[in-house]
Amino acid sequence: MSLVRRAEPEDAAEVLRLRQVMIDSVHGTDPSTDWHAVSLPVLKVRLAEQDGDFAAFVVDHPEQPGALASLAAGTLEYRIGRADNPRGRVGYVFSVATDPDARRHGYARACMESLLDWFRERGAAHVDLNASAEAAPLYADLGFVRKPDPSMRLRL
Repeated sequence: MSLVRRAEPEDAAEVLRLRQVMIDSVHGTDPSTDWHAVSLPVLKVRLAEQDGDFAAFVVDHPEQPGALASLAAGTLEYRIGRADNPRGRVGYVFSVATDPDARRHGYARACMESLLDWFRERGAAHVDLNASAEAAPLYADLGFVRKPDPSMRLRL
């Protein structure tokens, strides 16, 4: 049985908390969480849309009931087709985070694998993401390759 599950509206506050963990570690910008109050109701609606263009996959924290250990979230986008992607379906991963006390258990990898399966099922030709130096080895191991800019791409 997989530890990974699709996030539900009840997970929204924890999804935002883990997104803040990622933002703080990657961007080192304003640590304010005031924006969570505005984002929370929108995120709850998006998490309820099981057939939409957004998905988040999570692992429950094994030692903290009600908390999440890890998150991978992304969107499926349409771009006008081209030779290597005539349908124009592109996946974009924009948030991967693991609670600091739950790292090195494979949770982020498991969440990413579920998200990549979701993209494949929906016909994405490739998936893009931006990677921190710390996370790049995980993404490379999943098949992502460096592009000339900081983005990475996995051909599906």
